[in-house]
Amino acid sequence: MKSFLRLCLTTIAAVLFFNVLAVTETKAQANLQNEVLNRMDKHNKALQSLRSNVIMAKYNDQLKETDVTEGKTTYLPSKGRDAYVRIDWTKPLEEMLVVRNGEYALYRPRLKQVIIGKVKDAQGSGKANNALAFMNMSKAQLKANYFVKYLGEETTSSGVKTNRLELTPKNAASYKLAEIWVDFNGMPIQAKVIESNNDTVTVLLSNIEKNVTINVSLFDPKFPKDVKKIRG
Repeated sequence: MKSFLRLCLTTIAAVLFFNVLAVTETKAQANLQNEVLNRMDKHNKALQSLRSNVIMAKYNDQLKETDVTEGKTTYLPSKGRDAYVRIDWTKPLEEMLVVRNGEYALYRPRLKQVIIGKVKDAQGSGKANNALAFMNMSKAQLKANYFVKYLGEETTSSGVKTNRLELTPKNAASYKLAEIWVDFNGMPIQAKVIESNNDTVTVLLSNIEKNVTINVSLFDPKFPKDVKKIRG
């Protein structure tokens, strides 16, 4: 009987210990999450412009295939509105994506066409902007629009140590989940958007240059006269 009692007391003590540990761990994660969001907010307010290399990996869950595209991106935040984004894809094909005022233009020189549409309806290469959009969000915007979960530290394929966050949209969105990898300066250098059909788009930035001089005319390119405009 005494042995049974000791066993019960030991079990209860163990359960209480792990419950306390779980609460402590939850509080620690909440503190880390808040710290990451604060760093992001500070970085967001200080960022005036950005240039970098960009790699986009599009995974098709049905075909179990991944297409990888490489290029360079230029980014110019705009207070109170969507940021200006330009991506000059170089591999495997040359294309140009420009985003401003909630609309995108995807220029395909080999086909002599420009596809124009709303950012929220973007398909194909245009989806890269969905991932880049997190760079222009303040802490208040992130918390207002997403349920945020801290997933821990992780090193990206480019060798940068980051904090990883999971973002679940609070309202209806074109995707069901997103993840961002934030470096220790508060810069989101990688983002992954998971769609309702489990297709994913992952964008990784590298060789980043911040607060360089960028002319806004870069986001209003002039296309050749023989280019056909198509509404996306």
